[in-house]
Amino acid sequence: MDRKKHLRLTLLTLLTLATLTPLTAQKLGIFDGHGDVGNVKKPGSARYDAKTQTYALTGAGYNVWFDHDEFQFAWKRMTGDFILYTRASLVGKGTDPHRKVGWMVRSTLDSNAAHINAVVHGDGLTGLQFRRAKGSMTEEVRSTVSGADVIQLERKGSTYTMRVARFGEPFITEQVTDISLGDEVYVGLFVGSHNKDVLEQGVFRDVRISVPAPATLTPYRTYLASQLEILDVTTGNREIIHTAPGSIQAPNWTPNGKTLLYNGSGQIYRFDLAKRQESVLNTGEVNKNNNDHVLSFDGTMLGLSNDQKELGGSIIYTVPVTGGTPRQVTPRGPSYLHGWSPDKKYLVFTGQRDGDYNIYRVPAAGGPEERLTDAKGLDDGPEYSPDGKHVYFNSARTGTMLVYRMKSDGTEQEAITTGEFHDWFPHISPDGKWIVFLSFLKEEVKADDHPFYKHVYLRMMPVSGKGQPKVIAYLYGGQGTINTPSWSPDSKHLAFISNTAELVAPVAR
Repeated sequence: MDRKKHLRLTLLTLLTLATLTPLTAQKLGIFDGHGDVGNVKKPGSARYDAKTQTYALTGAGYNVWFDHDEFQFAWKRMTGDFILYTRASLVGKGTDPHRKVGWMVRSTLDSNAAHINAVVHGDGLTGLQFRRAKGSMTEEVRSTVSGADVIQLERKGSTYTMRVARFGEPFITEQVTDISLGDEVYVGLFVGSHNKDVLEQGVFRDVRISVPAPATLTPYRTYLASQLEILDVTTGNREIIHTAPGSIQAPNWTPNGKTLLYNGSGQIYRFDLAKRQESVLNTGEVNKNNNDHVLSFDGTMLGLSNDQKELGGSIIYTVPVTGGTPRQVTPRGPSYLHGWSPDKKYLVFTGQRDGDYNIYRVPAAGGPEERLTDAKGLDDGPEYSPDGKHVYFNSARTGTMLVYRMKSDGTEQEAITTGEFHDWFPHISPDGKWIVFLSFLKEEVKADDHPFYKHVYLRMMPVSGKGQPKVIAYLYGGQGTINTPSWSPDSKHLAFISNTAELVAPVAR
């Protein structure tokens, strides 16, 4: 081999290694590695802040378009179906209006690989872009949303669905089918500058990779893993504080702000927020507790709903918040607890009586129950306002599940949501100003059903019912997410449960 040819081969090898080395970098948060795809002129970078659970990617490159791409990529190898979610933004004014930020799924890390991406451009253009085969030209489906900062990309077989929104608004959806990238793919966040000579930065928060329930899952027999999250209701920022390989549900926040209570496998757990540790609360022989458990307003007592088949189903008990022997309140079931009166004298619950579900109240010390609603169809999720004057609940009496309000004696029942979604489980903030509730998509569930493992929103609106509800969280969950009150005592945060078949999210320390 002549010297010139050997030198050319050596340089080619070095260039190849220089391109590949960043892509085999060390783990970055939930991602296996990161690096530049393509022959970029300016090397990019990536970092993960474990405290805030945010990612910052810096990347250059001519574009992500035509028959090949150049960009910075933080990736994870995955198989099967998945749901990718983040809130993303580009930093600063930027140089080119078509700098890009988003999610990408690639068959390989080659620059001309088949791929699909959900992307937002610097000028606000939002689209679903894809290359069907290696080296082929990129195609695009544009969204009607401009300047989206919430980006979700879901794979189900060979179908890819992009859901995008400006934070606070519901998703707008675009979809492409028959995109074959192979079962094992590279999944991740990306940034491209659309200019070889410029580096641009993107910031990603609330990054979630969820593996949805398989079609073979049997509801109420098999369960997905759980993520206990805390949400800042003003900014929408989310933090995963605990994960469980099985089902935990319905966190309640103690009035001192130090502890969360939730159920799992029939037990009630206390979660110490400072130590990030859980322990079992002693409820004696009442050990088939479901997700309808509620703290009294003063935090001294806990109401439980415990399965007792011989008594007709769920039966209500009360127990000191420190644990002990529970006291039975309702003599028959099903009775699903949802709220205490502020003075601790009454409990409100959903009861099935004479073949229909209605709202009832009963003395907390036990006694005759009183029916507060009598409309045909499911009435559920009753909860007292902090001043004790009203009870909020949800009802499917019109054929759509809506949030309602009534006086504490059951009079003056009125709907306060309008029916764009099926709305469940209204929870009033401790300061009495806001309502948060869970919204299911009508195309996924029936009005009187609130299943596990669906695309859902947490929405918030003024307690008066006036004004358009704002989406404050987009997640994969449903049953068990916020069945009972989950506000922090300062009315600034919510605790909730999201779900995934595979835990891929780190917990901040």
